[in-house]
Amino acid sequence: MAYDFDLFVIGAGSGGVRAARFAAGFGARVAVAESRYLGGTCVNVGCVPKKLLVYGAHYAEDIGQAQGYGWTIDGATFDWKTLIANKDREIQRLNGIYRNLLVDSGVTLLQAHARLVDAHSVEVEGKRYSAEHILIATGGWPQIPDIPGREHAITSNEAFYLETLPRRVLVVGGGYIAVEFASIFHGCGADTRLLYRGELFMRGFDGSLRDHLKDEMIKKGVDLQFNADIARIDKQTDGSLLAVLKDGRTLEADCIFYATGRRPMLDGLGLDQAGVALDQRGYIAVDDEFRTSVPSILAIGDVIGRVQLTPMALAEGMAVARRLYKPAEYRPVDYATIPTAVFSLPNLATVGLTEEQAREQGHKVTIFESRFRPMKLTMTESLERSLMKLVVDAETDRVLGCHMAGPDAGEIMQGLAVALKAGATKRVFDDTLGIHPTAAEEFVTMRTPAAI
Repeated sequence: MAYDFDLFVIGAGSGGVRAARFAAGFGARVAVAESRYLGGTCVNVGCVPKKLLVYGAHYAEDIGQAQGYGWTIDGATFDWKTLIANKDREIQRLNGIYRNLLVDSGVTLLQAHARLVDAHSVEVEGKRYSAEHILIATGGWPQIPDIPGREHAITSNEAFYLETLPRRVLVVGGGYIAVEFASIFHGCGADTRLLYRGELFMRGFDGSLRDHLKDEMIKKGVDLQFNADIARIDKQTDGSLLAVLKDGRTLEADCIFYATGRRPMLDGLGLDQAGVALDQRGYIAVDDEFRTSVPSILAIGDVIGRVQLTPMALAEGMAVARRLYKPAEYRPVDYATIPTAVFSLPNLATVGLTEEQAREQGHKVTIFESRFRPMKLTMTESLERSLMKLVVDAETDRVLGCHMAGPDAGEIMQGLAVALKAGATKRVFDDTLGIHPTAAEEFVTMRTPAAI
């Protein structure tokens, strides 16, 4: 059968764009349909604008610390509108880059909603297109619990476009989005509380990192309230919001921001009509090569609910393109030893196993930890401390995990991720010369195991 396209991609986020570009580069006839914005969540309402806002929030600390280095900065003020306007301009620039990446690769770009018709057909604005393979890469969407007054709350989608900085903010959640936005709002000058229903936020991260971040955020002035959850939200006559907690307490705010989870964006895709099955969690079920229950339809990224990180969507998109159109270069996606960073203030970064995971997997471990005041802060009044931690297999000497809290943690962890991927031992770390004076050298100078 002759198809209109070899590959039809639904969704122009990181994974979809990567798959489309490289498939086209391998000689395939490719189309991409996107109904919202080019670049997906990461570029528009995710990691990129979030990190720009984190930079903006951190300047408050930089200005305060400059005095220790002889700088007098009088009359410094912050304007939220300027930050948002400049962020918008940068995102528009990136949208254009993504458009050029697709078009210059020879991809047919359709900026409209696409719906599955059957195993080899999609419909876009009333027109039907056929394709040998269809790839779903529509990403995720934030969700707010179904509580009374939920319409008064916002998510990360809306936070990036707030016209003014709220005076009082309640951030609800305990994951990376929650702690990042709590840091952003607080750093920009808002009275910020973070509510989390559990004992301690950042579940899944190393316990030392979780405790360290809690202590540092409290020192910075963020009000952390654990074992706390909202039962309902009431809008008051003056426009402010009243959060009624499940324990009966009430908290007033001008903005209530929810970061309690995301769902796969499957609305109006026609999955039922095409016979695409979901798993028990509501994500698209796929095999190891990203085929759905309909072999000609594939899915990658947040819609499959594996590791919801932009680099993983990129890797999955590349794997699909190679398997279909460049099989000699195909290699499966490796979900082990995944590095990640959290752009809270202070930053967190991690790669490999946590101490808890290593012990649960039966490893006999040796732990190395270092806590210190960053050199940059020694001439300031800041009390912030950094944490660096290595989890080592006591029998093989292999480094199983690296964890850090402190300035530029993500930048430092990227290099360590290469070492862990290569199977480096603690001896290799010890034999590596440090770059002095840097914080990063601490990872190759830790000699004494931590007391257990």
